[in-house]
Amino acid sequence: PALAAVVVMLLPAGSRLGIRLVSLTGAAISLAGSIVALVGYDHTAGGFQRIEDYPLVPAFGVHLRFALDGWGGPLLLLTGIIIFAGVLASWTVTTRDREFFVLLLVLVSGVFGVFVTQDLLVFFLFYEVAVLPMYLLIGIWGSSHKVPAAGPFRMVWKRFAVGDRQYAAMKLTLMLLVGSAAILVAILALYLQAGGRSFDLGDLAAARYPRTLQIVAFPLIWLGFGTLAGVFPFHTWSPDGHASAPTAVSMLHAGVLMKLGAFGVMRVGMVLLPEGTHFWVPVVGAVAAINVLYGAFCAMSQTDLKYIVAYSSVSHMGVVMLGAATLTTAGWNGAVFQMVAHGIMTGLFFALVGLVYERAHTRTIAKMGGFGVVMPGVAAFFTLACLSSLGLPGTAGFVSEFLVFLGAWQSGHYFWAIPAVLGAFVTAIYVLKATRAIFWGPGPIEGFHDLTDARRTEWGALVLLGAGLVVLGLWPRLLLDPIDPGSVGHLTRLVAERLP
Repeated sequence: PALAAVVVMLLPAGSRLGIRLVSLTGAAISLAGSIVALVGYDHTAGGFQRIEDYPLVPAFGVHLRFALDGWGGPLLLLTGIIIFAGVLASWTVTTRDREFFVLLLVLVSGVFGVFVTQDLLVFFLFYEVAVLPMYLLIGIWGSSHKVPAAGPFRMVWKRFAVGDRQYAAMKLTLMLLVGSAAILVAILALYLQAGGRSFDLGDLAAARYPRTLQIVAFPLIWLGFGTLAGVFPFHTWSPDGHASAPTAVSMLHAGVLMKLGAFGVMRVGMVLLPEGTHFWVPVVGAVAAINVLYGAFCAMSQTDLKYIVAYSSVSHMGVVMLGAATLTTAGWNGAVFQMVAHGIMTGLFFALVGLVYERAHTRTIAKMGGFGVVMPGVAAFFTLACLSSLGLPGTAGFVSEFLVFLGAWQSGHYFWAIPAVLGAFVTAIYVLKATRAIFWGPGPIEGFHDLTDARRTEWGALVLLGAGLVVLGLWPRLLLDPIDPGSVGHLTRLVAERLP
């Protein structure tokens, strides 16, 4: 995608079709490459494969070291699917479209880098490359919407223009940069404690760190990466960012960017700091359970369709962190599977929300109704996304949630599993209620003159993402076979490093 971004920059600004075709080609090659990488991964051998190593700053032990493990393959596939669908969903962008597609491709280049990089400093750099374009993508191409000021902080809401796209972009950037500062402090502490010779994740994992350092460093990594993953109470940038972002950016934001945070907590925090993990994991699990319930209740109380999906993402990312906190094979498999399942599901949701808003010119649920009559295809795919969100058997959402709940029960933390299951119950309430109100209930469809079903390239995104939910729901081994050896390998190291 980075090469495609360079080519798009060289095209004349008026070459609308050329910009889109080059972007789509770059996304298609990326998707094809991710499929080849996943299919070619030998899950019976496990471990890291396809290793490449290029010295970058040898004096400080910084290398461009790439490798693929059981976690990286499925997440590469997720990223490839979302960027391909995102380019299709952005076909109608008209304002400064060249810059838009360049930033989109640069952002996803950083995401791909995070999932295969084995050098911790380069990991951090790719992480920043993935996050920072969001400021421009939301600030320039996003949408503003009025959020009624209410409650004890209504004067503050008016002062900071809550709901404005510039507010959302700035809030997102500032909160994530504070998290990045905490991550960088922890990275440098681990590097220096390990001898200051290498940033390689394998070398850092083999080093022995004092228990005190691990206890101090783990929350920096957990909350630093966790801010991007929507960890309560540092999730507040996420709903505003989702609501203001254009369609493709919302798809990438919820579909893959939030996964970088959870991946960072597991791959860096939990694998490198076993003593710190065991010390803090009761807190991580408890906060994750809060995330699941709090996000679900917040989603249930929203009237804006994008805010419903945004708070739903906060709840579902709580499931990911809950699976990570179980420190069981089932829980970790479920956490990684949930990253993929939720990424595809929320990508489909935001693609559909963009279609509905483009035609209805509103996201307020109370103003919509009966759209299924004139938008049967959109209604069908929206219903499919809702069924995966609530965890219906046969969809990808069921597989991931079942594994996470099983892992929580196996770990003995029943007080985590119970609120998580309640969160799934609340999810069923608000997604079915929203689906009925928009598509299947009575409504004033005569007041909307632009309602049409999906057209041309729009079908491509919907079919690709919808098929992903069904295929992974009916054939979960497609991803669980590579994920399992990755989880077992990392867990074995975590347990072994903790033994005296």
